[in-house]
Amino acid sequence: MNTNTLHAHIESILMAASAPVSLEEFATICDVATEVVQTAINEVTQEYVDTQRGFRIAATATGFRFITAPECFDTVSRFITEPLHTRLSPPAMETLAVIAYKQPVSRGQIASIRGVNVDSVINTLQSRGYIQEIARDSGPGQAILFGTTPEFLERLGLTSINELPPLGDFVPDAQIMEQFEKSLMGDSSPMAATELPQV
Repeated sequence: MNTNTLHAHIESILMAASAPVSLEEFATICDVATEVVQTAINEVTQEYVDTQRGFRIAATATGFRFITAPECFDTVSRFITEPLHTRLSPPAMETLAVIAYKQPVSRGQIASIRGVNVDSVINTLQSRGYIQEIARDSGPGQAILFGTTPEFLERLGLTSINELPPLGDFVPDAQIMEQFEKSLMGDSSPMAATELPQV
């Protein structure tokens, strides 16, 4: 195995690894001596420094792994802590699912379905660009009606909201859905807490 090929193999192994890789593991996989692997790792690391790449190969107690280049730490830190790149909480995911399947839907209807106040979650989803105001209810108060955005579809790899899996795959009973629909239409008879569909 020539030098360039060994460099490529080391990089590909590190890219696929979920934990640090030892010299012995590299040597066994690439069928070369550990000394050759160490030299290759040193060469690749120096190449990253010389070409100002955004990552390095670092030695740990159990092997080698990729790390962020020191000069990029501040930028990566901002990226990681930026709200747009953090995961949605379970309540936010549930609310987003309700909006995706029931749109256009009002804040009050969402709260009725989930059984909790959804103001902060709605604000979070709007700030992420996943939902938007799409209409006003024609009834008293003209409540804002929410729907999903093109950004939401893009994140899911969809071209249309019609490509979402059928809601029936997630809702267990047609009778519960009938009661649920009545509650959205303003039926005064409350649904039992144990009958609320888990969307």
